[in-house]
Amino acid sequence: MHNRTIGRTLFVLFNSLLLTVITLLGIFPFLHLLSISLSSNIAAIAGEVKLWPVGFNLDAYSYLAQKVEFFRSLWVSIERVILGTAINLFLVFITAYPLSKSTEAFRLRTKYVWFFAITMFFGGGLIPTYMIVLSTGLINSIWALILPGALSVWNMVLMLNFFRSIPKELDEAATIDGAGHWRILFQIYLPVSLPSIATIGLFTIVGHWNSWFDGILYLNSPDKYPLQTYLSTLIMSSSSQMASLSVEQIKEMGNMSEKTLRAAQIFMGALPIMLVYPFSQKYFIKGMTVGSVKE
Repeated sequence: MHNRTIGRTLFVLFNSLLLTVITLLGIFPFLHLLSISLSSNIAAIAGEVKLWPVGFNLDAYSYLAQKVEFFRSLWVSIERVILGTAINLFLVFITAYPLSKSTEAFRLRTKYVWFFAITMFFGGGLIPTYMIVLSTGLINSIWALILPGALSVWNMVLMLNFFRSIPKELDEAATIDGAGHWRILFQIYLPVSLPSIATIGLFTIVGHWNSWFDGILYLNSPDKYPLQTYLSTLIMSSSSQMASLSVEQIKEMGNMSEKTLRAAQIFMGALPIMLVYPFSQKYFIKGMTVGSVKE
């Protein structure tokens, strides 16, 4: 018993130390990034910044905050995340439900599963996708960023497997009571699927928020750029816009370096998602509690 207690103590200490190290390894890059964005031009270029700002200043954030385009692109990203996540979850939910049924209940199930599975391994490519978006009139609209990837087959497979783990007795009891498929889906499957919904929803939010290339590809107007697309083009366009800057703006740019401005962009772009994770933990725990099904 004594040896078992010592072993248990060592095991807990080792796990605590390991998790602490992993946590610090995840936090340090963001602290370093934040310190660079708050440091002076000379200190950032010289590589003197570690985990604490050197020559503290807010010039990089001041430069970003005074640009109307920054807040406009921020709103576009928020709108994209809300619409894209809602549509993706709805399509995943209503697609996974029939495919989770047995072949006897849904005769074409296998064919549809293969149809969706093929799209996970083979794609038409960038040019055919662009031609489809162009021919459907989605170019230069927010729907060009949402509809082409509205249904994630990978997320649908995850939800499908979760649905198949739900005891069929729940489905049969609801059918005997006269419930239709829509009622079974939203009043029985939805409450017990909160863990999967929370996970898939979080992945979808992160995917929409971090996406930037499709904004460059499908949007012709910079006024409609999402935040990540705007931030990715800010540095590239800054050199060509120097001639149109005022004396005050040129002086302000002189107090920053490309390194500090890039750090401020990356940190501002990642901050909203970093704030989502802590608040989403309670929904994961609640979903696991509500989703515990016993036969």
